[in-house]
Amino acid sequence: MSTSTVATGLPLRLRAPAPGWELSADVCVVGSGVAGLCVALHARAAGLSVAVVTKVEVDDGSTRWAQGGIAAVLDPADTPAAHARDTEVAGVGLCDPAAVRALVTEGPERLHELISWGAAFDRDGAGHLLLTREGGHSTDRIVHAGGDATGAEVQRALRDAVAADPGITLVEHAMVLDVVRDVAGRVAGVTLHVLGEGSADGVGAVRARAVVLATGGMGQVYAATTNPAVSTGDGVALGLRAGAVATDLEFVQFHPTALYLGPGARGQQPLVSEALRGEGAVLRDAAGERFMVGTHPLAELAPRDVVAKAITRVQLRDGVDHVWLDAREVPGLAARFPTIVARCREAGIDPVTALVPVTPAAHYASGGLATDLSGRTTVPGLYACGEVACTGVHGANRLASNSLLEGLVFAGRIGEALARELPVPAPAEPADARPEGLVDAAVRADLTGTMSTRVAALRSGTGLAEATERLAALGERTTAEPGVPGWETTDLLTVATAITAAAAAREETRGCHWREDHPDAEEEWRVHLDVRLDGAGEVALTRRPVGVPVAVSW
Repeated sequence: MSTSTVATGLPLRLRAPAPGWELSADVCVVGSGVAGLCVALHARAAGLSVAVVTKVEVDDGSTRWAQGGIAAVLDPADTPAAHARDTEVAGVGLCDPAAVRALVTEGPERLHELISWGAAFDRDGAGHLLLTREGGHSTDRIVHAGGDATGAEVQRALRDAVAADPGITLVEHAMVLDVVRDVAGRVAGVTLHVLGEGSADGVGAVRARAVVLATGGMGQVYAATTNPAVSTGDGVALGLRAGAVATDLEFVQFHPTALYLGPGARGQQPLVSEALRGEGAVLRDAAGERFMVGTHPLAELAPRDVVAKAITRVQLRDGVDHVWLDAREVPGLAARFPTIVARCREAGIDPVTALVPVTPAAHYASGGLATDLSGRTTVPGLYACGEVACTGVHGANRLASNSLLEGLVFAGRIGEALARELPVPAPAEPADARPEGLVDAAVRADLTGTMSTRVAALRSGTGLAEATERLAALGERTTAEPGVPGWETTDLLTVATAITAAAAAREETRGCHWREDHPDAEEEWRVHLDVRLDGAGEVALTRRPVGVPVAVSW
């Protein structure tokens, strides 16, 4: 396995005051989406006390925004092998077969467990779960709630289950900063900033026998994304600073159909779920022609990277900012997809009678902190689950509706690991001596603009080199004033630098990584690119063959 290094000088610790207060629990879960809350419930089932730390309020993460559903083999005519095959086709040769097998075989049981926790999914008149199809799936195997509000229902059920358990302490409005270690070097908690708690700056610590990162994605590293404002890559950045290996970071999935709100739109953009295409909506260019027909055998239901690339090609060909989604023939559109229809109407578009302008937007990180099948990262005591993790399920491109399922399945596996392997608490280590730093929050717009123009759905060697140089220059603009804006911007810069380094190194087109100067997939690149920060804060890249698990030795 070959290793290369990119000079960046990223900080290995965020500049922050010493903790002014402490909270203790057996397990600290960072994040309150499907992954984090499921881990919390499994840990409680094992008799462990849990502190759930969430950045704003418990419902403000990505889960509640999920319009799509949960993929699971529930139809007797469907099989786990078929679900695995669809997942691996979408992943373009980089999926871990063992992780995929765990996902598709354990998924149905975990879905029924979620139902037992109170989640209500759409059913037919006979009470059977309604199944539909989304992009890349060969059959109907997606369950939904409220038509296009699956995430909101999942979040509601899990929030209520957690609120009913007195053994779970919820800490809201808390941004996690860095890990705390014990004398053996094992992660034994986190430092965090809580508005209005402890000292004036609100910095404290949660001491725990294990830390589970479930912080979601990093979409805010781009100027336009479907991710909520809290998705600033904090978990991946914290993990990298702690010495964890991240992998497959270059594979950022761009959802093909975000609602186009104009050339000046920034931040979170409304999602127009591909479930509409599953029910018959089609994509058209400015001339009204369906351009997906002939592009892929599944046409509009092709995997997301295929659809996003096709839309981008049309936009480049025609010199336009968007294409059109035609959902006028979808039966019962307003009743079937009330959330989407309402959001479109807020923007002055009625999808029942008019075409909907759509464009790709940063949506999902297929990569993240590398874990084993029990959710353990390469740093002892540190687990990761959900979008912040890279279990090996998604490969180079996530299959639709596998994300909520991944959170369910691997949260259960982490729960089993916590039940059997938590160590006896050890004393905290002396003060962390690693180099600290903080990037000036004023560079954030420049940072996200650089990523959106140079490291987005279409990439090139020249553009990636320009992005690398620009990000390095932004990293030199530092500040001495700790605070949420600087902490978030430093996390964004850390993640952006790692994504760009991996994208520049991978000289091929595969899945959602599209290099116009290397337009084909190459067998020599059927490898994972592992990313870590060395002792000087430089990005080190290592090629790891597919099928060789990341080295986790606790």
